Formats: sequence, structure tokens, C-alpha cells
Amino acid sequence: MTDLLSGLNPPQREAVVHGDGPLLVLAGAGSGKTRVLTHRVAHLISERSVPPSAILAITFTNKAAGEMRDRLEQLLGGLARAVWAGTFHSTCARILRTHAERVGYSRNFTILDQDDQTRLVRSCLNEAGYDPKAHPPRAVLSAISDAKNRLQSPEQVAAETGSFEDEVVAAIYQRYADRLRASEAVDFDDLLMLAVTLLENDDEVRAGYQGMLQHVLVDEYQDTNHAQYRLVRVLGEPQRNVFVVGDDDQGIYSWRGADVRNILDFERDYPESATIALEQNYRSTGNILAAANAVVENNHDRHPKRLWTDRGDGDPITVLACRDEHEEARAVASEAERRVSEGDSLDGLAVFYRTNAQSRVIEDQLVRRGLPYQVIGGPRFYERAEIRDLMAWLRSAVNPADELSLARLIGAPRRGLGPACLERLRGVAAQSGVPIADVLLMPEHHVGLNTRQRDGLAATGRGLAEIAEANRNGTPLDQIIELALEVSGLTTALAKETGIEAEGRLENLQEVARVSLETGERPDAESPLAGFLEDVALESDGDKVRDGVGQVTLMTIHNAKGLEYPAVMLTGLEEGLFPHSRSETIEALQEERRLCYVGLTRARERLVLSHAESRALHGGRDFRLPSRFLGEIPAECLDAPRPRRSAPRAVTAPPAVTAAPDFTTGDAVVHATFGDGIVTAVEQGGDLVRVRFRQDGAERRLMAGAAPMRKTGE
Repeated sequence: MTDLLSGLNPPQREAVVHGDGPLLVLAGAGSGKTRVLTHRVAHLISERSVPPSAILAITFTNKAAGEMRDRLEQLLGGLARAVWAGTFHSTCARILRTHAERVGYSRNFTILDQDDQTRLVRSCLNEAGYDPKAHPPRAVLSAISDAKNRLQSPEQVAAETGSFEDEVVAAIYQRYADRLRASEAVDFDDLLMLAVTLLENDDEVRAGYQGMLQHVLVDEYQDTNHAQYRLVRVLGEPQRNVFVVGDDDQGIYSWRGADVRNILDFERDYPESATIALEQNYRSTGNILAAANAVVENNHDRHPKRLWTDRGDGDPITVLACRDEHEEARAVASEAERRVSEGDSLDGLAVFYRTNAQSRVIEDQLVRRGLPYQVIGGPRFYERAEIRDLMAWLRSAVNPADELSLARLIGAPRRGLGPACLERLRGVAAQSGVPIADVLLMPEHHVGLNTRQRDGLAATGRGLAEIAEANRNGTPLDQIIELALEVSGLTTALAKETGIEAEGRLENLQEVARVSLETGERPDAESPLAGFLEDVALESDGDKVRDGVGQVTLMTIHNAKGLEYPAVMLTGLEEGLFPHSRSETIEALQEERRLCYVGLTRARERLVLSHAESRALHGGRDFRLPSRFLGEIPAECLDAPRPRRSAPRAVTAPPAVTAAPDFTTGDAVVHATFGDGIVTAVEQGGDLVRVRFRQDGAERRLMAGAAPMRKTGE
């Protein structure tokens, strides 16, 4: 017992030795939650003689489950192997394998992965006579997944349809479920839904598990969805020895079904429960924690807690006010070079951003300076699937003989053109002596193809021809890329999908158009497009990578949860970006603030926060206000201003916005750069205005008090 409790602080020790009944452990960032959970299991076995097989410990990822089992084995030796420790999905799969016949399956059912599920949904759409282009399989699958996480059957979804799209989802959900059963297959959502349904409706099975399990322990409880919440409830009865560890301040996954109300309402669900807060942080310095506390305390829906450390205040936080995203990217590269010059490894530096599209300019700067980096949670910008799809269209327009690019683009987006069709095109090109892309516009060679395939070939050929003609005519590069996005159908297909992933891919495609505005002309290239494609190809070249200095790590803040680094740069702290423009409700804004809290608390020693006064957006430049989150950080936590030459300005707080002119919707205005325009909207109490300019038709979002603009006639 002494060994189990040694090294634990008083709240940790109190949680480990808690008696019977439900317990909520509010584990702040870096407070040692995994240590508490594993020591609790060891205490139950070694001091209270609970059989290891009577303990269920659940977490979310295989990595976390593996770490839990390893720690338990260090504490308990061979006894640890009898503890039921795993993920929610592995726990449910084990239950279903044991009782498969009770849910209409055999024990050897197959579990489909994401690609298998998407292909099956596409097949169901085709069978039902729906066009997968009009109803993207990923979007339909996402809606089905949401329904399953809410434990809704196909019949229940069908009864609640309110639009034609809802009716399509309901019809495909039923067909998809039938196909799964016919194939003796389940998807990941089925594992949860079927297990919960079995336990709640089968008295014998439920009684068996409730009699066997004396204690249920759950990690990251704030990330549970409705199905997982119901699973914990049913397995924890009747003893109600439910021990949950989590932090409502780190609930950032509502977009994938997680419901932070599960942890916020724990005391309502278990009125007899106790609550213990772990507030001592073992990761970060005092200034970092003070900033994180100050930000998250502006949320109303939370359990009160305040992180502290005995490590001292540490270095103050640096806030960089950058002119634009390029200056911000240069600041990132300079921070990396500073670490190298001081003998520190680049492995200790992480750069966070709110959206994947922000990484592009940062990657550009790191490549230019020969600084190695890795992108977590996705490929490098130009290696992302949607970007490679677009590049295939552009390369084929420049080089119609590029078979590899054509092989990619005929399926992006899908038009019913597969390998057999490509082989036919290749044969005709070889026989006729023409580039393979030109065969697309030779209908006499499309014999034997169905109508959809012939139409797909013709549309693809016309699209490539339009791009090629625009390139020959000297059309500006950004307009060529916008044309490619339109004629390819890539943006149209993504716009029909729903969810944060589809929005991110769409933002990435739009970022390519913005990149082109920054690309200088290559005098040695045949055209601006050809030069652009060569620059992109060279950017992937790893010849400049230095050995022995590690890599800068780039990732979205969502991907940073659970990680920590000596130094963190949190970029893009601007209104409309972070918090994101989609955060229109109080709940959404509170989740954005929790996301900021997660980003801040990843840093151990050095924290740099940056924002840009403007960013390129939709062919124009969007002027931005600093994020409200910056204004919530106490000034005493921040670095003092110090002058810098040709570098971002270090500030102690977000710059004040000067009193904005009194613009109203409909005002005629004149801008020093963009010329005459009309105010189309006024936002943020007059601080921001949207203006449509006559010379290019573009609509730009401007800071009323900072933009060189006045009403016409004044």
C-alpha cells in the first residue's frame, strides 16, 4: 500500500483510495490522470482484494489502452493481464463475440474499416438509383454514423425525416444495414450500438455482466458520445462503482459526436457521487498555467478548477503581432533557427494552427530555410489527397501525355471511370499516336462504354481543354486554378459533403488558389502554370534536410491533445479563425475556448502566440481583429514589448482597435488600394465591414478603424 501511494499528491491519493460509489476525478491538463487511474486499479486488487477480472478499465485509443496495460503490469505483474482493460470498441467487440447469436450474427463477424464502409455506401446509393455525386458517400456515411451514435435504428431515422436529403439517408441507412447483416459484417459504430442494445434489452446478458463487473473505470470521460455514456451506465449498475477521469475544459470533439454534458452532468446522473479535482500540474510553468486558467474561466459551463505548479513562473509568454501570414511563417522559421543556434533539438518545437490550410505558408518557409519538419494528423500540404487531385488536373492540362496524372484525375471526383477505361484510353493513344488526354475528346473511340462513362470522359476532356486554353492565352495563374477547381468538379463534390473533414479539404483547395497569387513569374518556364507546378514539385524535395537536428512538428490543435513539448507556437489567433467563424452559438464558442486551453497547456517552458493583421482569403485580403482569447490573458503573463527590425512586433496585449468610422450597409466608399466599393455588411458592432469592390467584384472583410477607406464624398 505504501508503494502504491508513494509519489502521489494528496488529491491523487484521495482518488486512489476512494471507497465504494461513483467518483468524478476532474483531472486538469498535466495533472497525472493516467497515474491515478492505474494506481486505483492496483489499489482495488492489492488492498481491497477485488478480483482483477471484476474490473473494467476503458479508454479511447489503442495507444492509451496499451499504456494503461503496461503501467498496470509494472504495478501488479501477471495479475494485470486479468484486468479487462481496453478501448470502448474492443470492449464491445468482446461482448458481441461472446453473444453474437443474440444479435443475429455469428462469432466470426467481420469489422469493416472506413474505406470498406464508404465503398459499401456508394454501392447502396447506386443500387437505390441515387447519384453518388449528388449524395457523396462520405456525407451519407457520416449521417448514418451520427444516428448510430445516438442509438437510432433505420426505422427511427426514417420516422424523423424532414427533407429529401434526410429521406435519402434513411433509405441508404436501411439498405446499408441489410447489406452488413447479409455479409456478417459490422462497422465501428455497430460495435457500440449493438452492444448497448444487447445489454439494455437482454435481461440475462445484462445480469451476467453486472454481476461480474464490480468496478468500471473510464478515462477521458469528457470525450464520450451518447452510446458510450449508455454503455457505462448499464455496466456500472447496480453497484454504481463508476470511477470516471476527465476534464470538461478539454472537451473539444463535439464534431465527432462527443458530448461534454456527460461529464458536466455526472453529479446529476449519480447524486451520491464524490468529486475530486486534480489541479497540480506537472508539465507547464506558472505563466503558461495562469494564461490557460484565465482563458478557460470565461466559459460558464464548466466545473471550477485552477491549475497550479511548484515549478515557478518561468519565462513570460510572447505574443507576436504579424502583418500577414507570411510574416507569421517567417517568425515560426526564425524560432526554429534560434533553437538550432542555441543547441536545442527541433524535436522540442511544435507549431499549432486551427485549420490545416494554415500550414502551407509555414511549410514553405521551413523548406526555404532547409528546416526539417513533420505534419502530424495528415500529410504535408501538397501531399494531401485533394491537393494531389487538383495537381493532376493541372499537370494533364500542361502535359496531355502524362498518363499518371490522367489515371488520378479521371477518378477525382468519381465519374464511373475505372482501370479498364484507362487501359482502353492508353491503347487508343498508342495506336493513334496522340497524347492520352486527347483521346478523351475522340468519341469515336468510346465504343463499348456506358452512357455515364461516355459523359464522364467527354466532361473530363472538355475541362482539361478549357484549362489548357486558358494557360495558352496567358490567363492569370489564380484564375486558371479557380477554373480548374470549377471544371474538375472537385469543389462541387466537397461542398455537398458535411462535417469538419470535408470543410478542411475544401479550405485546402481554396488555399492553392491563394498560393498562386504569391507565386512570382519564372522566366525560364513556358508559362506561369508550368512554373508553378515545377515549384510545387521542388518543394517536396528533401535534399535540404539537415541531419541530427530533429524536426519541427506541425499539427492542428485538435491533434495536439494528449501531447506536450518544451516549446509551442500557437498561430492564427484571430477573430474568425480562432475562434472559428463557425462558432456562432454559445456552445460552439465555449468549445473553441476549450480548444485554446488545450493548445496553451501543451507547452512546458516556452509559449509563443501569434496573430496576423490580415490573411489572404478568396482572392483578396481579409483584415482581422486579434482573437478575444488573447485579450483574456493577464498582461503580467506576457513578455514586455521589445523592438524588432523587419520582424513581427512583440506586444504585451492585443493592439487596441481605434474608433471605427460610422459605416452602414449600403454606404458608397473608396479604398486607397481597391478603389470604389459598396458596404454589404457591418459586423462586430461596427469594427468590421464587408465591402464589394467595383474593380474586381471581390468582397473583402476590413477593419473599419484600420483600413485606408472613407465614405465617398468625405
